[in-house]
Amino acid sequence: MLTTTTWSVDIQIFEGDDETSARATLISGHGSDRRRTVTGTGRAHRKPSDAPIGEIGAEIATARALRDLAARLLDVASDDITAIEDKEVHLTR
Repeated sequence: MLTTTTWSVDIQIFEGDDETSARATLISGHGSDRRRTVTGTGRAHRKPSDAPIGEIGAEIATARALRDLAARLLDVASDDITAIEDKEVHLTR
């Protein structure tokens, strides 16, 4: 039986003069099916010699936030499996 579930990722980008940070929040499920949220963060810093193109900083910070989110989600899954199996489990990142 095939089922489809939708999870959403909300990305917030915070831009300063030479710093950009991003927060990526995964929301599993919707409405009454909402189970949890997991958040990852990322940063980018523009060197003085770099051109001031904000989109590049946003891309880098967002990519790093999504990478951090993925690592944290694997940790959550490891904890869930550990609770079910009653032995410690570590998933490879």
